[in-house]
Amino acid sequence: MKKKRCSELLKDFKLENSERVASKLKLVVKENKDVYNITAPFYIDGEWVIAGRVEARESEYSKIMFFKEIDNEWRVIQGAPIFDLQDPFVARINGELVLGGVEVYETGKKEMPICYRTIFMKGDKLNNLKRFAVGPDRMKDIRLLQLEENKILVFTRPQGEIGGRGTIGFKFIKSLEELTKENIESAKLLDEMFYEDEWGGANELHLLEDGNVGVLSHIAKFDKEGNRHYYSSVFKFNPNTFEYSPMKLIAVRDNFQEGEAKRPDLIDVIFSGGIIRKGNGQAELYCGVSDAEAHKIIISDPFKN
Repeated sequence: MKKKRCSELLKDFKLENSERVASKLKLVVKENKDVYNITAPFYIDGEWVIAGRVEARESEYSKIMFFKEIDNEWRVIQGAPIFDLQDPFVARINGELVLGGVEVYETGKKEMPICYRTIFMKGDKLNNLKRFAVGPDRMKDIRLLQLEENKILVFTRPQGEIGGRGTIGFKFIKSLEELTKENIESAKLLDEMFYEDEWGGANELHLLEDGNVGVLSHIAKFDKEGNRHYYSSVFKFNPNTFEYSPMKLIAVRDNFQEGEAKRPDLIDVIFSGGIIRKGNGQAELYCGVSDAEAHKIIISDPFKN
């Protein structure tokens, strides 16, 4: 498989004539704060819920809050838990909700006073969510998918000596008890996914009708001025042969409505939060946009054969 640069993927994407319908989501919080990097709606406690990253425009210290839709806007669920985490994601394992997010914490070390890691919680209700696992330091984009009763696929995103700026790895575990730092760090890499000066990760995993895994993902780069460029992408992974398809783009910032940005270097950034396949050949892609807003776009189902 030949890997492609962001520039090549953009050229391919612009040749497509798929119709896209974009809208901005209104997520209401009492404080004057941004809500972005949302999940797709998921069903819990008898209603459809979105988890979102809530923070002040000038800050990186976030809270994950939960919202439900009332009169065409998403409002905070009263009494729901609030977590000091960034970038929520969800999965269903053995009938339970698994919620993850990125924790920023103080290390007490002079050489690296602030670090981050992925936290995992599980429960059958929002108010029952309990922490059960912690990922390695400096690793985001760890995602889970239950393939069968005793087989869980874990996608990882190592950086540094092993993963460079960020690549994708995979590991199979039998239960959530095996979701340990050691197992996560031993994941096998998808070597032919990114060039050394670009990076990416998995955002959400879907078990497809043919037994393959549809991976909602992202690919990113810096430009010469230091601006970040993040694109929403997908690829397919065969959990039996470990083969994977080339990555392709499904959305870029210009596909969404105009809006605000956290900083000028984050204007061309979208966070692939989650995708809902509608069964009619279309899908709803939920994204954080420019690290400041939450949007939705209707696209052709990227996983439909």
